[in-house]
Amino acid sequence: MMGPGKPSRRVAGLDLLRGIAVGLVLARHALPTPFAGAGVVGVVMFFTLSGYLITGLLVDELERTGRVDLRRFYARRVRRLVPPLLVLMAAVVVVTLAFDPIGDRGELPKTVLVALTWTGNLPFGHPSDATFHLWTLATEEQFYLLWPTVLAFAFVRRRVGAALVLAGAACMLACAMTVLWLREAPDLAYSLPTSWAGCFVIGAAVRTHGDRLALPRWAVPLALAGLAALSVVPIRGHALTYLAGGPTIAVLTAVLVLAWRTWTDVTTPALRVMVWIGTVSYAAYLWNYPLTIWLRPYVPVGSGLLAACLTLAAAALSWKYVEQPLARRWQGQRLTT
Repeated sequence: MMGPGKPSRRVAGLDLLRGIAVGLVLARHALPTPFAGAGVVGVVMFFTLSGYLITGLLVDELERTGRVDLRRFYARRVRRLVPPLLVLMAAVVVVTLAFDPIGDRGELPKTVLVALTWTGNLPFGHPSDATFHLWTLATEEQFYLLWPTVLAFAFVRRRVGAALVLAGAACMLACAMTVLWLREAPDLAYSLPTSWAGCFVIGAAVRTHGDRLALPRWAVPLALAGLAALSVVPIRGHALTYLAGGPTIAVLTAVLVLAWRTWTDVTTPALRVMVWIGTVSYAAYLWNYPLTIWLRPYVPVGSGLLAACLTLAAAALSWKYVEQPLARRWQGQRLTT
């Protein structure tokens, strides 16, 4: 998922990875020309990390109990993801009704409906530019709907490896068919779930088979250099964006996951800042795009940088007053039941 996992199981290395991912998204929105590919890189990093983390939760439960409690799984996802989203959508309603900064007041009911049903990645049109970015949440939620059942089925039959191969092949086939369908306008595939599904599978494979891999010393510097290079290349809008770009970014992210997943602490000041940004990354991702879009009509120069600053403030407030209190409350409920 876009945000952090359980508060009691935080890993500094993975928060650092989240911080880099959301930092790239903020950079793309603030300075789109020099960071032409940063949005794609950041989003795919999140997808890969989601595949890793969700598969880890599922595998842990399967190893303990031999099954997945789907009701409990989905309840956890709802508790983690919905409250910050509801706060954002309340702000969308207020800002749209009061100021209508981008002239989409007439689309407000559809905007809210699409956002709260996680259907923003389906080809029905996007009601508001300010919530276009929620297609990524829709893509993740649809992954959550399918993957637990597939993984549980494979786990009890000791066929997890085969399931990953088949899932990866199916995702690549779906991606190829999508690109073929939209060959005249490949950028229309950007928000479709079939364009990025394979990135989740790569993350899942890291969780289930990563222990068998030994990374050479040059792997992490190469992965960082590769992600940095792709962040400044205009990689969006081509068939290869999905057929090659997404898988490449996912593999480079997987290298960093393998290298950093055991980091329990980060002491370098600059990296600690990135870890903090990773901690509040879910809310930061939610707020950055609408703030950027809303400010553009009023602040012609520097609106992206101002939006980035306001984003971090909004994310910090969300973490302190929404996410942490609810996490503590639900954790307490689990301990007493």
